[in-house]
Amino acid sequence: MNKNYLNKVVIKFAGDSGDGIQLLGNKFSDLNIKDDKINDIYTLVEFPPEIRAPAGSISGISSFQISISSEKIYNTGNDLDILIAFNPAALKLN
Repeated sequence: MNKNYLNKVVIKFAGDSGDGIQLLGNKFSDLNIKDDKINDIYTLVEFPPEIRAPAGSISGISSFQISISSEKIYNTGNDLDILIAFNPAALKLN
């Protein structure tokens, strides 16, 4: 089986604050930085303005965006290649 590698991919995890989005993003980044094909990882973390908004509300969405590239990255990127939304509010916001 042949593996195809992308030069750059932008992935975003989004869900309710307190659901482990930040932990998931950190673990995913740690796993990918160990790949010898990856040269750079750039992350963007977004926290909600409230301490603990009601579950499923747009104001309580937390996200972790990861740009992974075989080349040097200078920004997080504007377009997502993959969005992993853990609830409808996260999908609506992104």
